[in-house]
This record gives sequence, C-alpha cells and structure tokens, in this order.
Amino acid sequence: MAKVADKIIDILKKNMRESPQSISPETLISDLGIESLDLAVIVFDIEDAFGIEIPYNANEEVEGFATVGSIANKVEELIAKSRVAA
Repeated sequence: MAKVADKIIDILKKNMRESPQSISPETLISDLGIESLDLAVIVFDIEDAFGIEIPYNANEEVEGFATVGSIANKVEELIAKSRVAA
C-alpha cells in the first residue's frame, strides 16, 4: 500500500491550493480543506495514474474515501479487480 498511498499523496499535494506540511495514510480527507471541484480533479488524476475507474459521487458521503489510507485501499482493490478482469 505504501507506493499507492505515496502516489495518492503526491496527487493530493499537486491539486491542493495550500498543501499541509505532512499528509499520511491516517490523514482525514475532510481535514485537507479540498473543495468539491478540486476533489473531482483529484479523482480523475488518481484514475489516470492507476488506469482504473473509481465509482465516486461527490454529492454523497463515501465511507471508503474518509482517509488517504482508505483511498489507497480502494485503489488497490480496483487495481486487483482490473487485473482479474483483463
């Protein structure tokens, strides 16, 4: 998970207006002050980076996207599913 989480952290930092000093897998996404439009761009960047499609609706609270680590877990799960389907 470390490589996936590190890449997600890089994507978050690239798309944030003000990047905090540190972001870890335990960091709550809600604590990062990301606006919904920026979050949509982040989701697209993550999809492009990993070659996956994330089922995400910005209008709904998604439990699987609460922390950086939970996003990394979801991405790893989607990567594994895409490999099985291929």
